[in-house]
Amino acid sequence: MKQGILLGFRMGVITEMADGPVLKFFDKDTYPLRPTTSADQVRIVPGGSSIRDGAYVAPGVVCMPPMFVNVGAYVDEGTMIDSHALVGSCAQIGKRVHLSAAAQIGGVLEPVGALPVIVEDEVFVGGGCGVYEGTVVRERAVLAPGTILTGATPVHDLVRGEIYRATDDLPLEIPAGAVVVPGSRHVDGERGKAWGLSLYTPVIVKYRDAGTAAAVQLEGYLR
Repeated sequence: MKQGILLGFRMGVITEMADGPVLKFFDKDTYPLRPTTSADQVRIVPGGSSIRDGAYVAPGVVCMPPMFVNVGAYVDEGTMIDSHALVGSCAQIGKRVHLSAAAQIGGVLEPVGALPVIVEDEVFVGGGCGVYEGTVVRERAVLAPGTILTGATPVHDLVRGEIYRATDDLPLEIPAGAVVVPGSRHVDGERGKAWGLSLYTPVIVKYRDAGTAAAVQLEGYLR
């Protein structure tokens, strides 16, 4: 799929694409906007959102402005893509996921060799989170605002006493139901200690329970 998408960009030529009498944009003619009608039962609230052709957006998805869904992405039923959120190329988003404001889901087109991000059903992604480099977030996990997950960042699980990392063969994987918050760890070495440095690291502080579920419950009336 990635090779096909890249070929489409290579073959395309920049063309003017009008969106009304005033607003215009310019993009490769191989990737116009996805044709959407009311029959799709997707809410696209006015205000500058775009869904590229070649993306699948299921019935019941809510798109708050401005947000962007790139080519090859899959967004399943009941998900909300909040303001300033991005769903990158070929990312897989499950059912009833909440991508909060300014959440960024990485794509496969940059850098070379990038893997698709997978976010399973009923995951809550807090505001300003970033999920990149093929990270897999298992069902019902909760990412607190500001959490960044990459292939190079280890995740420390305080509950199970484990440290999760990506390997040459497997991406970083967040366990089902994990509640992940931004944290830090000391920098080893003489200078790190002398300068009092620390590095960012995500930390699993608990696993989803009734209190967590109540705190991240989605508002059904909005859907």
